[in-house]
Amino acid sequence: MRVASWNVNSAKARLDHISDWLAADSADVLLLQEIKSQTENFPRDVFTDKGWHVAVHGQKSYNGVAIISRHPIEDVMCGLAGDADDEQARYIEATINGTRVASIYLPNGNPAPGPKFDYKLAWMDRLYARSQALLADEIPVVLGGDFNVIPQDIDCYDPPGWVGDALTRIESRAAFFKICHNGYMDALRALHPSGVHYTYWDYQAGAWQRDNGVRIDHLLLSPEAGDRLVGVGIDKGPRGLERPSDHTPIWCELATPENVNG
Repeated sequence: MRVASWNVNSAKARLDHISDWLAADSADVLLLQEIKSQTENFPRDVFTDKGWHVAVHGQKSYNGVAIISRHPIEDVMCGLAGDADDEQARYIEATINGTRVASIYLPNGNPAPGPKFDYKLAWMDRLYARSQALLADEIPVVLGGDFNVIPQDIDCYDPPGWVGDALTRIESRAAFFKICHNGYMDALRALHPSGVHYTYWDYQAGAWQRDNGVRIDHLLLSPEAGDRLVGVGIDKGPRGLERPSDHTPIWCELATPENVNG
């Protein structure tokens, strides 16, 4: 099963890009973030008319996450437990062909320190709790999305220029690696432990043309999913289109159970 993740920075603005990418790629599941659409206004017919299944957790103008799948989407869960007052649409989870997938749009957290950074860290604590609960089920799990965390300096074109930013602060990195060190695999680094791999380029200052990027979109795999990992990559093509998202898709390929170690 091929699972991809893409922060599209408005599903409406990038609708043609999403449709074209799904038609060209072999993805079975596409996790979307920052759809900037209310649930009822998401253009699901564009996808369902072509045979795709869709699950959406949206809100007006901001945030919003969705799952698009070739296969039926079951047991959908919207939102993270732990804060009954949190109304931001940043998390959706479902089961597809026996694999539990989650589309995550983690808070940015800037300016840091401050209330937004506190919210980010609290949100990451809740994500950690959920990640551990999922491990107990002993099934393949893919936590994918825009984590708004640059894990290491190698994942940033200009580490000194990002010092103090919420995406590189030691607290953010520690929260990210807490998930990784307690049962999850960073899919990209599992197969590409070295080298520069970016998923985001700012719209300003010619960042795309200069390749001034960062890696903030991640696919974290449970042991059951990690054992099936056979491929991972970043598709830079959509970032070079006209009026693109500032992110580009990242994907991983999971072997079917019968082909593991086969």
